[in-house]
Amino acid sequence: MTGRTSSLARAGFSLALALCVTLAIVAAAGAPPLTTLAVMLDGGLGSGQAVLRTLSALVPLLLCGAALCVTFAANLWNIGVEGQITLGAVCCVWFLRDLGLAGLVPPFLAVPGALAASMVGGAAWALLSGVLRTHGRVHEIFSGLGLNFVAMGVSLWLILGPWKRPGMASMSGTEPLPAALWLPALGGRPMSLWGLILAVAAFVLVAWVLNRTFFGLTLSAVRQNAMAAERLGLRPKRRMLAAMALGGALAGLAGGVLVAGLYHRLIPSISGNYGYTAIMAVLLASGSLRFLPLACLFFAVLTVGSIQLPLALSLDSSLAGVVQGVLVLTLFAARRLWPAGNTGSTGGTRNRGSAA
Repeated sequence: MTGRTSSLARAGFSLALALCVTLAIVAAAGAPPLTTLAVMLDGGLGSGQAVLRTLSALVPLLLCGAALCVTFAANLWNIGVEGQITLGAVCCVWFLRDLGLAGLVPPFLAVPGALAASMVGGAAWALLSGVLRTHGRVHEIFSGLGLNFVAMGVSLWLILGPWKRPGMASMSGTEPLPAALWLPALGGRPMSLWGLILAVAAFVLVAWVLNRTFFGLTLSAVRQNAMAAERLGLRPKRRMLAAMALGGALAGLAGGVLVAGLYHRLIPSISGNYGYTAIMAVLLASGSLRFLPLACLFFAVLTVGSIQLPLALSLDSSLAGVVQGVLVLTLFAARRLWPAGNTGSTGGTRNRGSAA
């Protein structure tokens, strides 16, 4: 069996096992398995508006997935991506409110400037976690989780305090921005064509950086052996910080797109768990950029389609989260049952030759 055939068989086995376990979990929750999956699929892809909603969810997922691929390439677990989305949204709203509305920036530069500000905010927030890792020996998982809560607190303080609506403080968010400061929409809300273009462009850029540049090669060296990279003069700490900054900028851009292209204001929990969902998408794709768009699209369909569960089947929409988690865990279990090393004689010979 050739390596490619074995890989396809392994993928088919993993998906089949994951599907069986997922259907069993759905049945155990008291829901008709096939009907539940059909309702979520129809809710995510069953109409033109459903497709637009799915694409609007795909944009932040793809941006955050690309951001996570950059940090994973440097062996960094950027769990703080949720906070980076939030800070990106905060910086975007600040730019549009204090500079765009005040006329300090020309109208045609207001939205691009706000998106650039969101990238700066996300990169700065990610660098805090990176500095704690490289200079304070604080693991990025713990610092990232802590910074997520801080970012959420900052956004709530702004919504209920300095940026509150005139005469009241509302949990529905800040005062909506004028339409002149929105990203151009496709077919009306909730889809911005420019948001999708930015997400695809960011994904292509990350794929090129990681696979075609010296920077991507150095990140791979840092991931495999940081001590050896240090002896080779690659400065692994600097590479880690650069990876965190780039990943944070992409996550911040996701926050900016959510503001300028979807909500048009700052709302509580604007990140919408897109950061955590993107982590599952990257894990589902095994960190491969080749399969990341499909994984992000899969989770976008589940996220949007789950809204139909309470309406069609009187089920809690949180069941979609259970399906997502079980699917990812089962895929990992399946890969342990069918190791990647079983690629046949051709792959084994090639590996031995490379090792020699």
